[in-house]
Amino acid sequence: MLDMMKFTHCSSSSFHRTFALLFSILLLQACTSVPFDYPREPSTAMIATADTQLGQFANRWSIEHGQQSGFLGLPDGIGALGARLRLIENAQQSIDAQYFILKRDRVGALFTGKLLRAADRGVRVRLLIDDIFSPGLDSPLSLLNTHPHIEVRLFNPVSRNSLRYWGLLLDFKRANRRMHNKSFTVDGSVSIVGGRNIGEEYFELKQDVKFDDFEIMTVGPAVADIASGFDAYWNSELAVPVEAFGNAVKPQQLNDWREYVQREVASAENGIYAPAVNSKQIKAVWEQEELFIAAPATVVIDSPTKLTGAVGDATLATLAVDVGKRFRQAQSEIVIVTPYFIPQKAGAQMLAEIVAKGVRVVVVTNSLASTNHIPVHSRYVKYRQELLGKGVEFYEIRVDKPGQESEWGFSPDRITLHSKASLIDRQTIFVGSLNFDPRSILLNTEMGLFVESPPVGNRFSESLETSLPDVAYRVALNSDGKTRWYWEPENEEHEVYTSEPQASMSRRLMANLYKLVPIEGQL
Repeated sequence: MLDMMKFTHCSSSSFHRTFALLFSILLLQACTSVPFDYPREPSTAMIATADTQLGQFANRWSIEHGQQSGFLGLPDGIGALGARLRLIENAQQSIDAQYFILKRDRVGALFTGKLLRAADRGVRVRLLIDDIFSPGLDSPLSLLNTHPHIEVRLFNPVSRNSLRYWGLLLDFKRANRRMHNKSFTVDGSVSIVGGRNIGEEYFELKQDVKFDDFEIMTVGPAVADIASGFDAYWNSELAVPVEAFGNAVKPQQLNDWREYVQREVASAENGIYAPAVNSKQIKAVWEQEELFIAAPATVVIDSPTKLTGAVGDATLATLAVDVGKRFRQAQSEIVIVTPYFIPQKAGAQMLAEIVAKGVRVVVVTNSLASTNHIPVHSRYVKYRQELLGKGVEFYEIRVDKPGQESEWGFSPDRITLHSKASLIDRQTIFVGSLNFDPRSILLNTEMGLFVESPPVGNRFSESLETSLPDVAYRVALNSDGKTRWYWEPENEEHEVYTSEPQASMSRRLMANLYKLVPIEGQL
């Protein structure tokens, strides 16, 4: 019996040592198999010149408006896609595109296909994609990269030596930090920034769900700052050339891509190209440059070193710190529009102190029914209850907008808010990639644009006040301190709900289950 016990103990000990050794090897393999040292040539953005059509537009703008930048809002998905396609078609010198997500769908294929056709004209294309939520793209991106005028880099990639998400888990500390920035700059002259990734849902093309989003197209001094921010990420040690992963591709396959784009452009009935480039807003923009609003602006971009520094280091969370500083300086009103709202203890305390000074604070976010991230809602409700008691006003987006049809010609089944914008004292407008949650503030890199324009701020505020009663629930505490949801449309009967409106039983159940999981810092 004693001998058997010794044998069992010895075998168990040996097993644990073997398992630990194998796990250590896998972990080491995941950490070291990402070729961060792969050779690459640094490059910088091309500046606007009179040699290009867009450069001439930028130069005219500078002569007329000096240090003020020009801004045009892109609230509709069809116009936002059309703007990108038109800019690509008019590119003569360079295109720099930086995105968190690029999807293998119709929008992704058309967007990258148009980049290919621009490169065929001799335009230099630099495409920078975060590596985490764009699976299955190694081959098509490697194929694009074979073009002499296209260079593709993946930001903070995970190992290819194991299953993708197994590699993520083994190297979680590094791979959990992501580049959430979104920017698009053409000929160093015009940029688009905001919250949209490249995929069908972000441009309202999915008939089952509409991502309600907002971006800004800009010209003037702000473009140079956006381009400089792109360069910092492009030349970062975390930006790995896609060819470093050794994907075998046949350059002649590019012809298939070109033919796809040609068919798409020629298809006026069933394609997505024609409706996008002929949308009302895009036709107006190309005919009336005066649609751009002139205003001073500040571009704020986190450094890519935020991903290699300590989590929570305030010196690296440049954008979040700047937003917080501006909020504290508010004199009358703050409006926060965000799909995900988890302020954590410090943020909740800051907002409570701001309200205590007499400043109105309004938060517009998703309801449980409309959110696309139930775990986020499970944490948001804790702060909602607390901040309602402090005087913060909350509005939650309805999952539907009755009778609303998009320019694509259909009405989506569900609406989810994806816009990231804020308004301070009705004169400072913020638009960018920043969500008000721990992931954006502490873990990911972000970028944003602050525009100083009282006329635009007033219009934004008035538009919001007019539309909110129809599209959102006003959330408030009743006399007994219980949370209630009030739908108060102008021309319809008002309704009061005692629990999360329009949310299914499964969503309610999932939200309650997620409350038990300690994941707030990852949301």
